[in-house]
Amino acid sequence: MNQTSTQQQTVALQLPLFRGERRLRIALVGLPNAGKSTLFRAVSSAAPRTGELVGTERAYEECRVKIGLDEASLIELPSFESLSPVAAKDLPALKYLLWGRDRPSVSEHEAGGPPAPFRAPDLIVQVVDATNLRGHLELTLELVELGRPLVIALNMMDEAWRKGVHVNVSALSQLLGVPVVPMAALRGQGIPELFRTVTDAARARSCPLPQPLTTRLEHGLEGLRSALDRPEISAAFRVPPRLLVTQVAQGGEYFSDELRAHFPALMPALERLLVVAARGLPRPLAEEIHAERHHQAALLYEASARLGPTHEGRNWRYWLDELFLHPKWGLLGSLGVFAAVLFMVFEVSTWLDSVTAARLIEMATAWQPTTFGGVVGRAVADGLIGLIGIVVPYMIPLVLLLIVLEETGIMHRIAFVVDRAFHRIGLHGGIAVPFLLGLGCNVPAIAAAARVASGRERVIASVLITFVPCSARSAIILALAGKYLGGLGVFAIFALTLLVIAVMGRLLARHNPNVGPGQVQEIPPYALPRLRTLAYETWDRTRDVLTIVTPLLVGGSVVLALLGHFGADAVINAAFTPITVWWLGLPVALGVPILFGVLRKELSLMMIFQALGTFEVGAVLSSLQIVTFLLFLTFYVPCVSTFAVMLRTIGRREALISVALSVGVALAVSGAVRFTLELGRALLA
Repeated sequence: MNQTSTQQQTVALQLPLFRGERRLRIALVGLPNAGKSTLFRAVSSAAPRTGELVGTERAYEECRVKIGLDEASLIELPSFESLSPVAAKDLPALKYLLWGRDRPSVSEHEAGGPPAPFRAPDLIVQVVDATNLRGHLELTLELVELGRPLVIALNMMDEAWRKGVHVNVSALSQLLGVPVVPMAALRGQGIPELFRTVTDAARARSCPLPQPLTTRLEHGLEGLRSALDRPEISAAFRVPPRLLVTQVAQGGEYFSDELRAHFPALMPALERLLVVAARGLPRPLAEEIHAERHHQAALLYEASARLGPTHEGRNWRYWLDELFLHPKWGLLGSLGVFAAVLFMVFEVSTWLDSVTAARLIEMATAWQPTTFGGVVGRAVADGLIGLIGIVVPYMIPLVLLLIVLEETGIMHRIAFVVDRAFHRIGLHGGIAVPFLLGLGCNVPAIAAAARVASGRERVIASVLITFVPCSARSAIILALAGKYLGGLGVFAIFALTLLVIAVMGRLLARHNPNVGPGQVQEIPPYALPRLRTLAYETWDRTRDVLTIVTPLLVGGSVVLALLGHFGADAVINAAFTPITVWWLGLPVALGVPILFGVLRKELSLMMIFQALGTFEVGAVLSSLQIVTFLLFLTFYVPCVSTFAVMLRTIGRREALISVALSVGVALAVSGAVRFTLELGRALLA
């Protein structure tokens, strides 16, 4: 993102749009170990579909991918070595590339149906290993004969760079007549450019021309070509004429057998023409054609690539990418950023809270009004102090940090590295940083998630973020569990929180089976953030939240204060008895702290002391009761501010469902732990 991102822009609309039923269908092919699966996983949705090609046990994977305004169905086919002649294990893949589910007449008699349950691809993407370019170009020359648009994904360019392999991409593209896009799929580099090229090639609908064989071979195959160039044969096979000629000339069993079965009268003439084509050749015809393809691939390689000295110059951008995008060490870079966020939460934000909201709370503590007007005034003050306690120490610093991560390009790299891990809970890697921001405050975290996700992913992310222990809940856990349960107790509570988030993510993803499309994640160049952009974006991301949070926070504070003023404490405690006493096994006096905790969780800690009449909670509550109460507060509705921002980002229905879900999870987890510990204690007694 740069400064221009804050201004309205005009984007040229590319037509036709590939969406809905017209979405693009892309076949991903290549030799083994070219990086085809790596590319597929980098852009796939959280739950790609898997199936087997009919006639083989080899699996394919399919997912929808969003490419700007366009959408595509990406099919990763099994790897194959060669298509000319095609081996039996690779025949179903070739059939799909040629016909999809719409089989020609020569294939209708085959049992088991078409190889795959969807139409043939609109375009083929061949993933090529740049460090072994010569070997992959032979397959490229065969794919060209299929008569479909083709794009070369020249993968592992970073490895080629390190090994001193210099590839002239423009020259290779011109020689082949197909677009060639350099990339490094394992690092997410070049992937957006690849898919933009794919959509452009699909709109152009231009198919590459096959590379001609030697004059001698072309002349020798002329008779075979003329014999097969008949309308009835073209209608029966529906393949490019040149492909049929080379398959028959190289002894492709499938095409020869189908010709023999459907056109038996033609076979004697074809066999004589094959003998004529092979006359005078130093090797059998099939070997001669194969040798010619090998020679052509070598010439293409020599004209577009060369070996030179390995690259030694490595600037700071290279080393940053090693830190953030390296397949093995990239996670360490992400953990470093996470550590910076934790430092912001537990050091910077805590300090800001101590010099702002904490001091205001101390000043307001002395004001204990007894009149109706005074109680309302104090409640309004408490609500505004609570707002300051959210905005100043947590929202503004964390939003600023998020914008800095976006502007520098670091956030996009983190999202790419952790994408596969977040797929396990039905989300994309872009949600990782908002999740981490939730450790400070759930309010800016949910707002950030709404900016990087949409639809199903936005709802799931927002719901799960409410279970992330914000700094207020963490403070209560550390204050009570740290003192009365020890370090092991604190660790157990946080570990249980992670487990609940993971389980809830899987359940929510299963409950919402309509998985959104995969994303082609941009990896922008590194850049320094601009002060003007920081200021504008911070204001833009916080102003709407403030307008929603402020009235709810102040209004809720007034309502709860009036309940206390008119002596409704006993009524509140009595109403919460089924929860506090019957289910959680807690003193009845803790009903008020639970209810008032929806304003700010810090209030719960002070009200616990007030309700129990002592700062020594351990003298009144047992260890079991402390565990139960802390677990309930951990998963219980974070605060009214979180509910307010959810109203804005995911809508009233989903926000209310989230509240009900958090209450249900809080009751279920805390109750289950309580009864389990009581049972264990009884068995050990």
